[in-house]
Amino acid sequence: MSGDERSVQRDGGQRASTRARRRAGAITRVAGEALSVRRAFGEPVRHGEVVLVPVARVTGGTGSGWGDGESGAEAGGRATGELTGSGGGGGLGVRIQPVGAYVVRGASVSWQPALDLGRVVLGGQVVGAIAVAAMAWAWGRRSGR
Repeated sequence: MSGDERSVQRDGGQRASTRARRRAGAITRVAGEALSVRRAFGEPVRHGEVVLVPVARVTGGTGSGWGDGESGAEAGGRATGELTGSGGGGGLGVRIQPVGAYVVRGASVSWQPALDLGRVVLGGQVVGAIAVAAMAWAWGRRSGR
């Protein structure tokens, strides 16, 4: 492979690296839009004289990265004349969980929390298990006397 061919391939790698950086930047922009306050407060819903403003907990994260390759000789290895590529990627994860709604009636505003039955049941099970363990411990101490 001639020096001219190698420089063309390097230029192509630099273009690929630039594209990867742009894509990573796009992921970051999308994350900013997805994790904004507009996701936490939904569009108000009117029902007669009552206006509901839904509220959600929004959590998420993003990550991205990219890299450029080198030929074997430039990397300190055998001089193979082959060039490695460059590239990058990224990802985004978002979780939106309803927490309640503001209820507006005339000049009055109140908060109505969302009820997560799964969490309520789990909490009841934990409290019940602790109560049973405490009673068993107390009964064991009383019987041991």
